[in-house]
Amino acid sequence: MGSYRVCVCFQRRFKVAEAEPPSDVKELFQKYSDGGAHMTPDNFRRFLAEVQGDDVSLIEHQNVVEQVLHKRHHITKFARHNLTVDDFHYFLFSTEFNPPIGSKVNQDMSAPLSHYFIYTGHNSYLTGNQLSSDCSDVPIIKALNRGVRVVELDIWPNSTKDDVLVLHGRTLTTPVELIKCLKSIKEHAFAASPYPVIITLEDHLTPDLQAKVAQMLTKTFGDMLFCPNHETLKEFPSPEELKGRILISTKPPKEYAETVKENNSFKLEKSKDSDDDEWGKEVSTKNQNENDVGDSDPNQHSEDDAVDDLAHELCSSEAPSYKHLIAIHAGKPKGTTLKDALKVENDKVRRLSLSEQALEKATESLGTDLIRFTQKNFLRVYPKGTRFNSSNYKPMIGWMHGAQMVAFNMQGYGRNLWLMHGMFRSNGGCGYVKKPEFLMNVGPNNEVFNPKYDLPVRKTLKVKVYLGDGWRMDFKQTHFDTYSPPDFYARVGIAGAPADQIMKKTKIIEDNWIPTWEEEFTFPLRVPELALLRVEVHEYDMSETDDFAGQTCLPVAELKQGIRAVPLYDRKGEKYNSVRLLMRFEFI
Repeated sequence: MGSYRVCVCFQRRFKVAEAEPPSDVKELFQKYSDGGAHMTPDNFRRFLAEVQGDDVSLIEHQNVVEQVLHKRHHITKFARHNLTVDDFHYFLFSTEFNPPIGSKVNQDMSAPLSHYFIYTGHNSYLTGNQLSSDCSDVPIIKALNRGVRVVELDIWPNSTKDDVLVLHGRTLTTPVELIKCLKSIKEHAFAASPYPVIITLEDHLTPDLQAKVAQMLTKTFGDMLFCPNHETLKEFPSPEELKGRILISTKPPKEYAETVKENNSFKLEKSKDSDDDEWGKEVSTKNQNENDVGDSDPNQHSEDDAVDDLAHELCSSEAPSYKHLIAIHAGKPKGTTLKDALKVENDKVRRLSLSEQALEKATESLGTDLIRFTQKNFLRVYPKGTRFNSSNYKPMIGWMHGAQMVAFNMQGYGRNLWLMHGMFRSNGGCGYVKKPEFLMNVGPNNEVFNPKYDLPVRKTLKVKVYLGDGWRMDFKQTHFDTYSPPDFYARVGIAGAPADQIMKKTKIIEDNWIPTWEEEFTFPLRVPELALLRVEVHEYDMSETDDFAGQTCLPVAELKQGIRAVPLYDRKGEKYNSVRLLMRFEFI
């Protein structure tokens, strides 16, 4: 029983009951218990196979029954070996026993590295905004522990030009020593995933400091470093071959005197970021004009292209040991248009970087060129320079065109980052997601996938939202409303190809910590391979902005069928201890 003070003299009392099994759960229990009061382990196994699509062995499902009974009844030696309807519901509503997606690597990891989307960070050393936050190894460690596989470091000389610092150049960010970052990368690189970590270096160093960096890298990582036998690779090795390895990606060395000719102005523009606040309106399904300044933006090419034309002219001053360490060569070929830069070369593979608005512009006329390029080479997309608050852009446009490295501010916030988290829950959270076959296929006339085509519906996902629970354990009684229990509603939808994007909403359940919606939604999908199921829960507030109450994004291609317990996460992407939804997934 919970009570809320209405005024000095009165209190409103509300009963908080346990979550009741929905009618579908009761009906399934009746069916698979043959109308009895208990479900035997054999019947339970039949339910798992027929409804949940789970292929479990005799021993596995018996163990699950024992664990459910032990956890639910807290008795070491429990005489009963059958499930009641409440035990059955407890199992279904457990994120431990009955999660919505698998936790193991389930994709082919033997294809070349460029055949995968890779969990990629941008300015991985920043603790906050892009202008004045501290640089530290802490966000790098956090990202690696989350499964991020590409870490970006901006490296600059210190004031005495005898050591190397990591900082965001021409800003007020306080630096951190490169060696500290490298040691932390070594220590945490494979905590969450055994697959390779790529360090992208934004190099602003003199040749002698490049040589010093080469020493640091070889001394810190030793045999972990992957160094190609040839100056350039014809094809990248696979994630499987590169397990436990560190790869360096940067432009070939060039003289520091030339790099400092980059535009030193850091023009503060008034630009509205598209990463809308999570309390506010829904993400638009259309590409918004974000006051992009196109090619006139001084930061448009700041990360890779500013001095690429010089790279091929300065071989005589290159530091061989530093150059030898570069596994993935970056940069744009000298004096080329973007169309020329996207030409696939038979004898080498490379990495090209584009800002978010340069990519968007390229997709208008070069969509198939981008896809053909990314079948063999790396494309990295990075946030535009005006995202000072470390917000992020919509990642789908990069993925739809095969971009392997959609670089995000992992210390940022908002819905676009939730989508990134959702995409890389795929494949056991290992940081590598195999690109769909349609992005890799080449037709008989050398044609490739064209994202502009009007695509047919290929799969339909039915989602039923039964109920939610856990807020009463994770939040204070007065967190949402001072005078009454919360009024929850859920929003369910799809992020993905433009034609697939949609968001729907349940009714509001008033004054209840355990809202029961029992509502079903249908989502026709044209590109199911890239679709993410989006779920948000909000608490309705009549007088103010609705309160955020949890979110998750799940890769549709990995959803397990049947009734599942879906854990929810906070605004930063951290998992709540108890908050979860009971949902049903069906493909038709």
